[in-house]
Amino acid sequence: MSFLDLFDSGFRERNQDHFASIVRVAMSDGVITDEEKAFLDRLARKLDISEEEYRATLKDYRSHPINPPTTYDRRLERLYDLARMVYADHELGEKQTGILERLGIGLGFSPRNVSYVVHKALKLVEAGVDEEHFIEEIKNMNR
Repeated sequence: MSFLDLFDSGFRERNQDHFASIVRVAMSDGVITDEEKAFLDRLARKLDISEEEYRATLKDYRSHPINPPTTYDRRLERLYDLARMVYADHELGEKQTGILERLGIGLGFSPRNVSYVVHKALKLVEAGVDEEHFIEEIKNMNR
């Protein structure tokens, strides 16, 4: 097995675990709504999750470990990716914001300020900022 194979394997596994964590959040109320399903479909495509892996994850999402980001910067990187996916259709509403807030809590943001962070994240994504500027702006919110 080559080094590249090891990297690809680990990368795919992290993507699958990340996807399963998001499915777990979506299933927290016992139902995946049409909006959540559409989001999961987009996310699966972005993370290169096959149809077979997708179905298996929906069926047994609890078997995947939850691997929340260990650093604040990694949390912000994931929040940036998720906010971009939520905003991909250029339509924001209470449901999209609610999904992102639940994902934000799953990423490790405080339930006390997750609404504020998500609101700021969505405004930045709507403005078209890049990841570096996004992270800088979110960090500056807390100063």
